[in-house]
Amino acid sequence: MNEIQLEKVEFEPGKSFKLFSPRLRNTFLWHYHPEFELVYVEADAGIRHVGTHISTYTHSDLVFIGGNLPHLNFDYRLRSEYHQIVIQLRTDFLGTAVGLVPEFSVINNLFKSAEYGIAFDGETKQLVAQKLKQLGSLNSLDQLLQLINIFQMLASSNERTILNDDLTSKNFILKDKIRMGAIYEYIDAQYHNKPDVNVVAGKINLTTPAFCRYFKRQTNMTFTEFVNQYRIERAKNLLMQNHNVSETCYAIGFESISYFNKLFKEIVGQNPSGFRRSWESKV
Repeated sequence: MNEIQLEKVEFEPGKSFKLFSPRLRNTFLWHYHPEFELVYVEADAGIRHVGTHISTYTHSDLVFIGGNLPHLNFDYRLRSEYHQIVIQLRTDFLGTAVGLVPEFSVINNLFKSAEYGIAFDGETKQLVAQKLKQLGSLNSLDQLLQLINIFQMLASSNERTILNDDLTSKNFILKDKIRMGAIYEYIDAQYHNKPDVNVVAGKINLTTPAFCRYFKRQTNMTFTEFVNQYRIERAKNLLMQNHNVSETCYAIGFESISYFNKLFKEIVGQNPSGFRRSWESKV
């Protein structure tokens, strides 16, 4: 049975952070690590799965993730070319200074909020992206100073979305890594083939009623609600890659376009064709 993977982050000697550009789009890497992580990715459209939060991003995404918050790799299933920058911080990054130095107070608050996962947008995302792209050309000390400047910008920004409401689900997921890893991997593999609650319950050795109670406690959603939300996020992803409504409907496993339209509007707030027009107007 698969489980949420603990990623073992290795740092170069004398470095308090790791800067790299992973390419894992063909790997379902549902994982966690004690280190904080800042991720920037440029792609036409992708999936953001942090904790129990699932949504899509378009063109680019900037997310700051606290320690041990489970998340999926942001380049999973990207079909077009993309660019990704990842910063992972040592657990003692900046030592006790973050909590003691007055000038770092807003950064300290940012790090506390990162426990829930934070997505940034607007001008903040654009300016931080520029600074992240410059890091590779700087020496170690200037990289560190640039990073502190980046965290100050993020900490002072209101262009942010907190991705998880509380840490209860995070703690549940980590306590039960094997079960939740198996569930998410099954949903990802079968969302377009009518995932069967009885099958997934059997995979983690629970009766169907016990599984339904367990899943609701973990995610605050029923299994059907979660699968439908996952399908709709995949649908948004396809629509943003220029698939038409009927292609998208059948690709994510719905047989009725009218039902797909109805469910899409309930979850997204507009019908699929309206969503696609809105997205095309921004391109």
